[in-house]
Amino acid sequence: MVRGFDLENRTTAFGRAVITVCRSLPRDPINDRLLGQVVGSAGSIGANYREANDALGKKDFVQRLKIARREAKECHHWLQLVSEANS
Repeated sequence: MVRGFDLENRTTAFGRAVITVCRSLPRDPINDRLLGQVVGSAGSIGANYREANDALGKKDFVQRLKIARREAKECHHWLQLVSEANS
């Protein structure tokens, strides 16, 4: 694997960073809902990438990568809303 491009470690680090940021934000009903969504989707990126690496075949691998990509897009959406709600 190319050094600096280990997606298992990078997606885990991303999930950890999202959790750290979310813990620093104020608690209220809106943030609670938004932060739950963003933490869930951030964690799913890495989980689905790891599942892709254990895929049974190429089709399964590609499908799981597509799911990880969709989770990344969802996470981006929630991060934008969190940013707007806390600015």
